[in-house]
Amino acid sequence: MKLNYYTINAFAKNEMGGNPAGIVFDAENLSNQEMQNIAKYIGFSETAFVSNSEEADFEVSFFTPNAEVDLCGHATIGLFNALFLLKKIKPGNYTLKTKAGILKIKIEENGCVMMDQQKPTFYEVIDPKEIIESLGIELKDLNTDFPCQIVSTGLKDILIPIKNKEILNSIKPDFEKIKEISKNHNVVGFHLFALNDNNGTITAHCRNFAPLYEIDEESATGTSNGALACYLWKYKIIKNSNNMIFEQGEAMNKPSLITVNLYLSNNQIAEVQVGGTASNLKSIEVQL
Repeated sequence: MKLNYYTINAFAKNEMGGNPAGIVFDAENLSNQEMQNIAKYIGFSETAFVSNSEEADFEVSFFTPNAEVDLCGHATIGLFNALFLLKKIKPGNYTLKTKAGILKIKIEENGCVMMDQQKPTFYEVIDPKEIIESLGIELKDLNTDFPCQIVSTGLKDILIPIKNKEILNSIKPDFEKIKEISKNHNVVGFHLFALNDNNGTITAHCRNFAPLYEIDEESATGTSNGALACYLWKYKIIKNSNNMIFEQGEAMNKPSLITVNLYLSNNQIAEVQVGGTASNLKSIEVQL
């Protein structure tokens, strides 16, 4: 089987940064098992398999190296950046059919891609004592003003507030323990964040661990930061719901920037948009 696929780094802050995603076009005739095998071969945290759709402009399935997931923010951003760079589409508005529903996508003139996510769902609050051992930290290292809570705008993560950026970047996680906790709570993984304590453009610094899906650490996660933006609004941690910028991947030397806009109606979150740019588009041909 000859395979042509693309790779691209989504949410890249610079040429070294971003989160790589695989993209396979014309995936209509691939079975789920074939897509799973290809995703495992490519080896990135997610690969997007793109097909035609009668209900939207495109349809996509997302696979990690060991499972299909309903939605992947960074692979969606990477996909539409690739379509733009390959001149398959122009700036404008598009729709994308996913297992999480049909999403609206906007491509700006500069190539920045903004994607809709689901409205937030807030699930149970987790006792931090259940979490800290898996991160090798103590209770005092958490920002205990705010809860550890499961939140989803398409995928469920445990959001974990860390006291500061220095503690965040020093964490050495126990991935087996994180995997067990993730399984017990039916979540993709942990999304840690430390609020920016400087007067800058960054809203928060983040790290993301999803070993249950064979992703020990991810350098940029669109769905997780969409959920985090909703969490920050709910708990009145932020005052401006637009142009929140989350920095991720610094601990991996893959700096990434994710932009989130929340659109409100009667002071309730009516729409969630996550976006960014991408770099390093490459075409690869292999014989499987």
